[in-house]
Amino acid sequence: MIKVSVIGATGYAGAELLRLLHGHPEVEVVHITSESSAGKPISELYPHLKGIYDQELISMRAEGNMEMIGRDSDFVFIGLPHGHAMEVGKALENMPVRIIDLGADYRFDDTSIYEEWYKVPHTHKDAPRVYGLAELYRDQVKDAKIIGNAGCYTTASILALAPLAKHRLIDVNTIVIDAKSGVSGAGRGAKTANHFPELYDSFKAYGVATHRHTPEIEQALSDLSGDDIVLNFTPHLVPMSRGILSTCYAKLKDGISAELVDAAFANMYGKEYFVRLLGRNGYPATKNVRGSNFCEIGWHVDPRTHRVIVLSAIDNLVKGAAGQAIQNMNIAAGLDERTGLDIVPMYP
Repeated sequence: MIKVSVIGATGYAGAELLRLLHGHPEVEVVHITSESSAGKPISELYPHLKGIYDQELISMRAEGNMEMIGRDSDFVFIGLPHGHAMEVGKALENMPVRIIDLGADYRFDDTSIYEEWYKVPHTHKDAPRVYGLAELYRDQVKDAKIIGNAGCYTTASILALAPLAKHRLIDVNTIVIDAKSGVSGAGRGAKTANHFPELYDSFKAYGVATHRHTPEIEQALSDLSGDDIVLNFTPHLVPMSRGILSTCYAKLKDGISAELVDAAFANMYGKEYFVRLLGRNGYPATKNVRGSNFCEIGWHVDPRTHRVIVLSAIDNLVKGAAGQAIQNMNIAAGLDERTGLDIVPMYP
């Protein structure tokens, strides 16, 4: 059995990890932590886990606990806000345990970009890390000490645009991404903007030209295309609990046909289990992937403007967080990627 611990288990991503790990036949959860709720059983905070996970939360900062977690675990999942995973990474760097960070601390090759966008110093610049978007970086993930799990908006957007960038079918200076997320992406903490009367029956943009997932998308697409990409990314908040729909626009290069676009998607994702290609003129929907690790992708070619419009849908808590983390663990552990994740989406 693979022994895992979840540091920061009381956020939505941490609770989703526990839900999915319960169905993983090769995993035993040995420790779960929370600084704000240490001493309480996790099922007291999340009643849906009662009788499934009644483990008591511990503090990772209590004397000896971090060493115990590292000693007892093959993998440690970190579900902490940005700026806090580096403390864990440094504490465990000389132990054989492997780390999967669901936050942003280990996603960037250039830590100065992280510092610019996240406004905190990076204290583990020399950490041996790889970017954890499984469909694009599985060869690097296999042997990684630290895996920086891709973000939710970024997973939907990068997977949508990767075939076009890799096959150099688009003018990368024309990329515009318009994405919408359910409110669970904002976390479990109380915020006025997320209260029911503020959120319900409303739809709004936020973080225009400033959202922190922008440089993460730029990094991956630049890596794929060989170009230094700068793009526009605008997120929106939708009054639903989970799901992301990303609509991505780009100008096709001269001479690029709809058939070449079709071939690029088939070439990159034709054998990918967790990427469902709906084809040209397909319309992904968040409900079709709810509770699952699937990403649905459809694309449209506009002959009038010579633009391609790619649509992608994921569950932000699964493929955008916990499911992708388990997919990365499976790769790193030498297991079939589908282990514990071969789940039919919930419908309706």
